[in-house]
Amino acid sequence: MKPRGRLKAYITLPVWLTILFAALAVWVCFLNRMAGLLCVIFVAVYFVIVLLVYRRSSRYVTNEMVDFAMRYGTVQRKILNEFEIPFAILDQSARFLWMNQKFCELTGKDKHSNASIAGIFPAITKDKIAASEQLDLQVTKDEKIYRASVRKVAFPEMSDDNLELQSPDQSIILIYLFDETLQDQYEREQQDMQMVPALVYIDNYDEVMETLEEVDQSQLLALVDQTVNPYFATRGGIVKKTEEDKYFVVFPHKYLDEMTETGFALLEDVQNLQAYGGEMTVTLSIGIGDVSTEYMKNYSSARMAIDLALGRGGNQAVLKSGDKTYYYGGGARQKDRTTRVKARVKAMALREIMVTREKFFVMGHQITDVDSFGAAIGIYCAARQLGKEAQIVVDTVTTSLRPFVDCFSAQNGYPEDLIITGDRALEMADMSSALIIVDTNRASYTACPDLIGKVRSLVVFDHHRPGDDVIRNADLSYIEPYASSSCEMIAEVLQYFDEDIHLSHTEADVLYAGILLDTNNFVTKTGVRTFEAAAYLRRCGAETSRVRNLMRNSMADYKARADAIRHAEVYRESFAISVCPADNIESPTVACAQAANELLNIIGIKASFVLTAYDNKVYISARSVDEINVQRIMERLGGGGHTTSAGAQLTGVTVDRAAQEIKRMIDEMLEGDKK
Repeated sequence: MKPRGRLKAYITLPVWLTILFAALAVWVCFLNRMAGLLCVIFVAVYFVIVLLVYRRSSRYVTNEMVDFAMRYGTVQRKILNEFEIPFAILDQSARFLWMNQKFCELTGKDKHSNASIAGIFPAITKDKIAASEQLDLQVTKDEKIYRASVRKVAFPEMSDDNLELQSPDQSIILIYLFDETLQDQYEREQQDMQMVPALVYIDNYDEVMETLEEVDQSQLLALVDQTVNPYFATRGGIVKKTEEDKYFVVFPHKYLDEMTETGFALLEDVQNLQAYGGEMTVTLSIGIGDVSTEYMKNYSSARMAIDLALGRGGNQAVLKSGDKTYYYGGGARQKDRTTRVKARVKAMALREIMVTREKFFVMGHQITDVDSFGAAIGIYCAARQLGKEAQIVVDTVTTSLRPFVDCFSAQNGYPEDLIITGDRALEMADMSSALIIVDTNRASYTACPDLIGKVRSLVVFDHHRPGDDVIRNADLSYIEPYASSSCEMIAEVLQYFDEDIHLSHTEADVLYAGILLDTNNFVTKTGVRTFEAAAYLRRCGAETSRVRNLMRNSMADYKARADAIRHAEVYRESFAISVCPADNIESPTVACAQAANELLNIIGIKASFVLTAYDNKVYISARSVDEINVQRIMERLGGGGHTTSAGAQLTGVTVDRAAQEIKRMIDEMLEGDKK
């Protein structure tokens, strides 16, 4: 151990002062020889004395320093040992070198124990310690919660400016444990007492009231009040009825988990109410916001959640928690809505938007099908009625779609650039253009997602249930899960768009074909309004024989569909799972959907899932009878749709892996129903 830094300078200072004195003696010699000689003698004697003292006292000074350091270190060690915070020192292999008294009491180990830290706190592993210089983890011991602060310290860092330690390049690990049990308890209590806002709507209020006498209406509303109020009151909530069919609710956060675990039993309780002779049962929609500690943000999230619940058909609860959205209920069969007031309002709103724009792009989903294309043609007809220019964006013209696309060629009197690609649309679009999206409400599912950001006005028409990634901030959004197809929605809108609007028989055919496709020839999701839309298209000149000829499949597609049906696996006696081959057919997704429809014709099959690998993705078509809600299963896989008709697109997985995921979802669904 050698002196260095300020200590070395302090010890050697008298030696260096002799140089100053010698220079002074030389200067005195020039002034007075005798005085200069005396100064030289004095400097020489001073230098000899200093040198002797330095050499003799150096060892004693070092010994005194070591003694002081030992006494100082003893005091430090005693203080550290009696430190109120548990503290320990580990070696590079995460084993204890030393621990203070509090750490010993906490762990029950001897202070010289060579045990591994992972044996006491499994969360603190050697790999985690080696991965970073400083680490903070939460650990538990004897039902108490601690924050473990782990720091790696190298030996050279322990040297100071006065002493130079000659040590190998090694390090030790220091660990402090801070008791945060009370803090965690207070945080949980504060979170439990945080008030959560919720909006509760009677989503089919108008329809139910129409079926009841005035006396029965008030009795039914009173019965709903008597069901809603106690449900939240017993959970510390406050219910305020804002309108005849709307409630505003706040309740403590600690009851939210219990509500979600029971799947919001209030939905079923209200649905089981006797409607006093009415033809319909009452259903509720619930929107809950739990995204922040700020009440205004939670209330805004609750409003978004209730809109999402209503947009998905009602009879369900939607919880927005953090950055995720959770759905509960929604398993009941949707009731048809006979009123077309909403369609008339949306038609007028669409007309107002189209009047203010000169150019329109109409876009459906990826791998455009007949329903998507037919709805786009309907929008084109509306634009043509106003003298506006509209172009349809199609990413891929499949074999099933090509016969319909060929009907709208320049030879048949349509613009040559009526149908364009996404790249061409990106070149032509500007902020003065408007984009109308049909048959999808997800930006990522559209034929050209980048086109959404290139236009100023955005309109959405879709019949699928919206998810948490629904397109937002649209100037006009008409999402109607009760509709059978987008073509049905557009056919209704066209009837109110302009009294003089005219559709050619070709345009009526493609809209009619879209309805046929999504209803499986008027078998599934067919209501009164579906037939009314079909009747309107028939009056416009649609012919079933022409549509049937346009929708015929090729031999390769038919064989692929038959192969998928022949090799279908029946899982748990009620679920058909199969794979549709994609080789040698141009539209495997269409054959996939057709095979899923065909499998439902088999006795005992409640739901069918047909998968196909196409374009580096695995496409899933799910169909069911009324007993199974396939939309829930597809939503868990990132897809969506309706209760009886849904689908999903998976990337980065194989067909076999996707089939296993479907089986796992089915198991979870059946086990949940048993509970």
